[in-house]
Amino acid sequence: MEDDGHVLEFRLPDLGEGLTEAEVVSWSVAVGDSVELNQTIAEVETAKAVVALPSPFAGRVEELLAEPGETVEVGAPLIRVRTASPPSSMAVPEAAGPPSPGPDTAEGNGRTSVLVGYGPEGEAESRRRRPVPEGRAAATPAARKLAKELGIDLWFVAGSGPNGAVTVDDVRGAVPVSPPRTPAARTDTAPAMRTAPSVPDPNAGVIRPSVREERAPITGIRKRTAAAMLASARTIPQASVFVTLDCTASMELLDHLRTTKSFAGLTLTPLALVAKATLAAIAEFPGVNSYWDEANQQIVTRHYVNLGIAVATGRGLLVPNLKEAQSLSLRELCREIGWLTDTARSGSATPADLRGGTFTLTNVGVFGVDAGVPLVNPGEAAILCLGAIHKRPWVFRDELAVRWVTTLGVSFDHRMIDGEQAARFLATTASLLEDPLTLLSRM
Repeated sequence: MEDDGHVLEFRLPDLGEGLTEAEVVSWSVAVGDSVELNQTIAEVETAKAVVALPSPFAGRVEELLAEPGETVEVGAPLIRVRTASPPSSMAVPEAAGPPSPGPDTAEGNGRTSVLVGYGPEGEAESRRRRPVPEGRAAATPAARKLAKELGIDLWFVAGSGPNGAVTVDDVRGAVPVSPPRTPAARTDTAPAMRTAPSVPDPNAGVIRPSVREERAPITGIRKRTAAAMLASARTIPQASVFVTLDCTASMELLDHLRTTKSFAGLTLTPLALVAKATLAAIAEFPGVNSYWDEANQQIVTRHYVNLGIAVATGRGLLVPNLKEAQSLSLRELCREIGWLTDTARSGSATPADLRGGTFTLTNVGVFGVDAGVPLVNPGEAAILCLGAIHKRPWVFRDELAVRWVTTLGVSFDHRMIDGEQAARFLATTASLLEDPLTLLSRM
């Protein structure tokens, strides 16, 4: 009798950073498809990033165990594949328990997962999601099934899932719109008076999404952001200081640098210069680059800076960070900030890009806002906020002039940083931006 091979289960691997679950965004394979070693089989969205999952073995897909939009716990089975190969570290025979550590397991070889970059060597497939066919609304399979049963046209349902996909809850939230009621015939009306036959309402029975409220599941990045901000508000006693400054010299310097060969092809923004000034001020006031070690009752001062850049994306707020930013030149900061923000907005930031930040910059000025009071990220001591840069009347050399003006704000953990230290740090940063040539003495 011919051997049909082994049926193996691929379980959601440990994604690191204490993450315990992920949402299935999309499948790249279907039942009956053949899969190759290290072929991307699915995209999952953690609270930190969208990650492509490569297959740790080759074979034929027997069963998909989770639907797009479904949240899966770490260690839960995702897919069953029939293969002639023996079970690998992240795959177990059907109905078997979780794999135990051994020389070939993730724990044994030092790997933490089989995510892209951790699995067998080879180029992972593109993380781009497959586009929805033209003329078809994006929706999860379960939502399509329910909509068909209820006779709902998905084009009239607002989606709250990944990339605007319609979920089961969206379909259930669609409400039937009944035709307006006509007054009932009065009982005292003369018998000779007869009403005209009713004309069918072409809109009767049409189902549209509710215009009064819309519900969206709390998942992925939004869930992680909520947990971090709640922890920040509950555990960190925060205070803020602000300074408004004349940054005309900085704007003129940026205009000049944009014309030089060194910055050709780069988008030089004020944020890069603010980052450089902030790093110089951190070197003078290292206490703002510390963290509170509750377990050991210690304040730990870092002598390196992983500079976080808050980025607004379509999926929520991400804060990737520049590793060892204190060693970067202005040109390198410009290039790396541009690359990091593009990576975050495209959804391709990795967990490594998002972990390990020590100090954060946020720029509300790009939205035309003058100032903000951001919350300190847990594990950090402070966050600096850059406001909008406007031309305003300003007293310059005892005369009224039109100057470039902005506001900087710093929120800080008052357990580690006193008001004087925060104020001196912020004043130093501001003075460097008022006279950016003084940065030369600090490089």
